[in-house]
Amino acid sequence: MVIVMGDAQARPGYDPDMMQETGTAGEQGAPSVWRFAWASRAHVVVDAADYFALMQTAMLRARQRIMLIGWDFDTRIHLGTGRRMWHRPSKTQMPARLGRFIVWLCRRTRALEVRVLKWNFGALKFIFRGSMVIDLLRWWLHPRIDFKFDSAHPLGCSHHQKIVVIDDTFAVCGGIDMTSDRWDTPEHREGDERRRMPWGRRVFAPWHDLSMLVEGEAAGALAQLGRDRWEEAGARPMQPCAPSRATAWPATIKAEFENVEIGIARTRAAWDGLGELREVENLFIEHIRRARRFIYAESQYFAARTIAEAIAEKLSEPDPPEIVLINPLSASGWLEQKAMDGARARLCHAIEERDHCSRFRIFVPRNAAGTPIYVHSKMMIVDDEIVRIGSANMNNRSLGLDSECDVFIDAARPGNAHAMPAISRLRQQLLAEHLGLSVEEVRGALAADPSMIRLIEHSTKTGKRLDALVLPPLSEGEKAVADKALLDPERPEELFEPFSKRRGLFRGGLLRRPR
Repeated sequence: MVIVMGDAQARPGYDPDMMQETGTAGEQGAPSVWRFAWASRAHVVVDAADYFALMQTAMLRARQRIMLIGWDFDTRIHLGTGRRMWHRPSKTQMPARLGRFIVWLCRRTRALEVRVLKWNFGALKFIFRGSMVIDLLRWWLHPRIDFKFDSAHPLGCSHHQKIVVIDDTFAVCGGIDMTSDRWDTPEHREGDERRRMPWGRRVFAPWHDLSMLVEGEAAGALAQLGRDRWEEAGARPMQPCAPSRATAWPATIKAEFENVEIGIARTRAAWDGLGELREVENLFIEHIRRARRFIYAESQYFAARTIAEAIAEKLSEPDPPEIVLINPLSASGWLEQKAMDGARARLCHAIEERDHCSRFRIFVPRNAAGTPIYVHSKMMIVDDEIVRIGSANMNNRSLGLDSECDVFIDAARPGNAHAMPAISRLRQQLLAEHLGLSVEEVRGALAADPSMIRLIEHSTKTGKRLDALVLPPLSEGEKAVADKALLDPERPEELFEPFSKRRGLFRGGLLRRPR
């Protein structure tokens, strides 16, 4: 059971900057939450078409500051409506391109400042993004736009958070980056011309993703996280925005959650005097152990030893919960495939030995043409009681190397019981999207038989669907790379100890190494 540290139940008038930094503690006292804070509204946005349009709408309402914190940004993407011409727009002609839009906003709203923080590794690829170099020059020349590269991490780690904060009263946290290859609708149509690379001919593959909007005190907590990260990256400290009753919440969105408590968890590797944070990992284990009936999760990867061990422990119970994981068919890129796909196969074979009731499945979504949909979302729903969404994948990097941030709603906490119906609707909505069904059809099927596995396996095998993941055969070399976690270590120092006996997928002893 989690324990609140500090005034987590505070209502209007509390100062989020005064909250204590350790929210809850797990069984061994390891922190699993940084903070709890109340949100007047919260809402889950599914897929980047809606997300980009909503971000444009929200930024139009900004009055003091916009913070954009991400793994990557591409200033050439189109957010939503507005002019798409290259020439300079007027004050009344809103541009659609992100780069132009930010400059236009600052010209239109004289007090507005914009702070952009991006992982430093991709700096060189800007040269190959054509007009993006011009956009960044315009940003650099503007006195109220500041763009920084984040290198505040050990060698081999990354800055991976995806956070937007507006005026310290509205924020977004999730898996969607404001970059290319992301835009898509829940239909994931084959060859959709709108899924075109900026100024390119290539139409990229279907893409699935999620982020959560929050308003109020929870946004203030994410604002402090952003200010802290900005300073850690070497920039001058930022002061909080002036208190305001105004909100950037898009008027078109009716919130799924109202007056709900939000938890925030982080990952950070130890660096330059900053301590290691493994709240995301501890929270994953805590949530998995709490499951009684089911877990529904979506993740770009499944390669984390500690998460696999927690799942195997749960599946070993006499009447274990059903666990459904939605994954992409394969990781993107040769190196990621060697690192993540091999580890996934090895962990699945090891879990299978403990899954005596056959309650664990990994499924791959496909669109109506049968093309695999790339799953980039990072979310988990437990018993329709907990929903968590963030930047952290189920791999070792997200649990110990990269900077991550997840937000969650726990309906078991005081004052949150009213959130359960909305969590249930979100699970039904996601299953409906993947299966090509209506939410009503999914709701009716689960009311008659609560098994998600049977719903998926009895659904159509043509058109939009979820297919069972077929594990690929691995060579002895691929098994060795996966078993040692050579490309996905648990801690930064393991990058330089590739053959240490203390590392690897089976170091914990809870899972037996498959043949």
